[in-house]
This record gives sequence, structure tokens and C-alpha cells, in this order.
Amino acid sequence: MQSSATATQIKRMNERFTSAAELLPDYLAQHVILCATALAIGVLIALPLAVLGARRPRIRFWILTIVGLIQTIPGLALLALFYPLLLGLSRISDALIGVDIPALGFLPSVAALALYAILPIVRNGIAGFVTIDPAVIEAADAVGMTPRQRLFRVEAPLAAPIIMAGVRTAAVWTIGAATLSTSVGQTSLGNYIFAGLQTENWVLVLFGCVASAGLAFIVDQLLGLIEHGIARRNHRLSLPGFLGLLAGVIVALAPLNPTSAKIYIVGAKNFSEQYILADLISGRLAATGATIHQRTNLGSAIAFRAVANSDIDTYVDYAGTLWANVLKRQDTLPADAVERELRDKLASDYGVLVLGTLGFENAYVFAMQRDRATALGIATVADLARHASAMTLGTDFEFLSRPEWTAIKNAYGFDFGAKRSFDPTFMYRALADGSVDVISAFSSDGRIAAQNLLVLRDEKHVLPPYDALILFSPKRAKDATLIGALTPLLGKISVEQMREANWMVDRNENKATPQQASDYLAKMIGVAGAQ
Repeated sequence: MQSSATATQIKRMNERFTSAAELLPDYLAQHVILCATALAIGVLIALPLAVLGARRPRIRFWILTIVGLIQTIPGLALLALFYPLLLGLSRISDALIGVDIPALGFLPSVAALALYAILPIVRNGIAGFVTIDPAVIEAADAVGMTPRQRLFRVEAPLAAPIIMAGVRTAAVWTIGAATLSTSVGQTSLGNYIFAGLQTENWVLVLFGCVASAGLAFIVDQLLGLIEHGIARRNHRLSLPGFLGLLAGVIVALAPLNPTSAKIYIVGAKNFSEQYILADLISGRLAATGATIHQRTNLGSAIAFRAVANSDIDTYVDYAGTLWANVLKRQDTLPADAVERELRDKLASDYGVLVLGTLGFENAYVFAMQRDRATALGIATVADLARHASAMTLGTDFEFLSRPEWTAIKNAYGFDFGAKRSFDPTFMYRALADGSVDVISAFSSDGRIAAQNLLVLRDEKHVLPPYDALILFSPKRAKDATLIGALTPLLGKISVEQMREANWMVDRNENKATPQQASDYLAKMIGVAGAQ
């Protein structure tokens, strides 16, 4: 019996490994192109700054201070800041010359990573130039070299080994930080890590970490060959390094060849249900012969901005989220009235089409361990408010900054003793091990029933309805293929079916992948076309 169970576990591990390996060519290719572009831009910016800093001691401090300050900004924050910046530039360029600048994915990622690459190159560059023997500089001046000739014929060759050491450091940093670009819709090796953490698929997490570390090691060694050749003043020794890097970029570009098929970009936020629905939508569209790209792990604000700006073509959002975050409404209306107003306002203000509801609601709810709630006599949110000062609230990363939290806090007078934010998966774990007393759960989450949690009644009906809605970008609002493929999904998914699919991915044992859960959901609702 034990042998059979072990064989089953090994089989599942092999299936997960095979599934992860199938994604590697695309993820690795896009990661390589992203890092190569960012590093090249970083070098082009850093080298002139290093020369300027070496020759002008008075401004050297300011150069090093500014590039140092950039390095102190957390990677996720820097990536997030570039998205609204590029979005604003896109609107300006569209108004002036009729050209949209893609604000999601590659451009914000490249911009942020290029800035991250500057510091080690500038520091090493300045160190390389200022440590050159003054006698060598005097000799170059004595033979009548111009400053330009002296830079390229004397100073640069002497400083090059130290500069290359900085480039190697920048390359390793860039490859590691590039995994964060998944959060702004850029496919990378970070897709493994983000999805694996959310679904507790440690094979994906390990796969992403090993692939990123392996890529960093290989690139560092190839740059090391170049550095060695430069230090020995022997270009032949550098040639294998240059050829290796060039071959890597060429191989990375191969899977990115353009296709003549129609391309749709499907977005998703950063939790299991969104991955499942993105795969369900992708399967429907793939059945039409279209090519599908996914941009997952988006925050709520970024996801809506992306669809409004046509950086993604479609994704699933929730009525309450759009009601509070986009329309800035704090009142509560019946579900059908909320959907009608969202349909009208999103179309008129943003050009976004609300195709309709999938049939289930995924609302924010407060949930507790049932025995703990019973012991304290807590059954409603009002009951919770009376005990809140002695409790710790666990939430996802967004909830405490959302208007829904402000509304419900004001309505019930919440004053929790402590508040902690988690990845949604670890939020449920924190409730189970007693690290928190209550969580802001999701009503369609299968873990509510599986962990026997008690959902507290919102007697004042502060929170709006959260029906799952399919949104289309302005560019795709009249796309017959998109409409034809996704309309059959409307009204088909019940909350029980969505909970079952979610639990397939979130359970501790015999976990399914989001794609497998999507296939199962498609069969449950009788819709063909899953991948």
C-alpha cells in the first residue's frame, strides 16, 4: 500500500516537472531578452556617467548618490512606478501623434531593470578610471593625445577589467530582479515563482529559482571570459565569451518568432481562481485557432488599467472591485443594478466592454475558525467588531488599501489589535496555525469549506456584490471572435463549481495545476474548447 502511494507521488512529481519543463522555452527566452536589453541600456547609460564622474570630482558625489538612491527603491515598487508613468506618456503620445506606448510588460520592466544595472557599473567604472597611474596619463598628454584619444586608447583599456567586474555584478542582479517583472505583466522565469507560491506548487518555485540561478551563473562565466581576455589584452580569450552571449540571445529569440495567427492577450490577477479562469478563457480562444499570450499576477489597479489601455485584451474582474476602485462608489446597490451601471460607465469613460457575468460571486468576507468563533459567540461582523481590539486580522496584500476596507471599518468601528498582510495562500495557513484570528477571505474559495471556516454575516450590507465579470479592452470591444468564444461562458459557473475548481489547486495533497482545474471546470459546465 505504501509502495503504491509512493509511486503515485512520484508520478505526480514527474507530471509537475514535465508541465514546468514545457513552459521553459518561452519563459527563459523572454527572460533572456528582457535582461539582455536592460543590461545593454544600463551599460550605455552607466559608462558615460562613469567617465564624467572620474573626470569631474565635484559632481562625482552627486552621480554616485543618485544612482545609489535608485538602488534603494525595492524592485517591485520600481516596476510598479513605471507602469503609471508609461501610461501617462502613452496618453500624451496618442493625443499628439496618434501612437500608443505599451505601458504593461516589457517596457516598464526594461526601464526598471536598466536603472538597477547602473550602480555597479558606475562605481566600478569610476574606480577603474581614478586608479590609473597618473604617470600614464602624463605620458599620454606628453605625446600629444587629445582627451578623446587618451580615453579610448589609454584609459578605457586600463579600466576595462574593473568595469567588466561591475558589468558582471549588474548582470547577476538584473537576472535575479527580472523575476519580479511578472508582477507588471512581463513573462519571465518569475512566472514559475509567483504561480508556484500562490498554488503551493513547490516544483514550480524550485524550477524558477534553479533556472534563474543557472542563467545567472552561465552569464557570469561568459562575462568572466570576456573580462579575462581584456585583462590579458588578448581578444582571442574574450571571443568565446562574446560568442556564447550572442548565441544565447539568438537561441532566445527563436521561440519568439511572430506568427500569422491572431494573437490575444489574456490577463489575470495573482490568485488561483484567476489562473483557472485565464486558462479557461485561453482554451476557448485557442480553439478558434488564435495564439494566446497570458499576463498573470497583476494587481487589481494594474489589471484594469491594462485592459482600459488595451495592453491586455480580456480578463475577469469583480463587480465590487470595479465599483469601489474604478467608479469610487461607496454605496451598495443590488447586483443587477451594479452590473448595469458598471456596463454603462466603463464603456463611456474607458471604452471597456463588460461582456457579462460568469454566474458566480467572489466577495470579500470575514472568516474565522468555527470553534474559535463559537467559543467567543461571534456569528456576524458586528460581533467581530466587539472583539477586534484583542484580535489579529490577516488579509491579502490589497485589502487594507482598498476602499472596501475603509467603508467596512467605518461602518462597524473596527479597531483590530494588529493587522498582517499575506499572499492569499499563506493567509489561510496563518489562520489555521493561529497566527491570525480572522481573515478577509474570498467567498468562492474552496478552502472555506475544506478548513470548516465560519463566514461572518455582513448585516449592514456594507460590501457591494462581487459578481465575476468578463471585460474586453476598447480595441476588442467589437471583436467577433472574442465575443463568440466567450459568450457561451456567461452565467454557466456556479459558486459551488468555482469552489470545487479552486480547491483542486489549493488543497494540500493531490493538487491539480490551474490548467487541469480549468479543464475540469469546462467539463462541469459543459463548455468545450479547453486546452
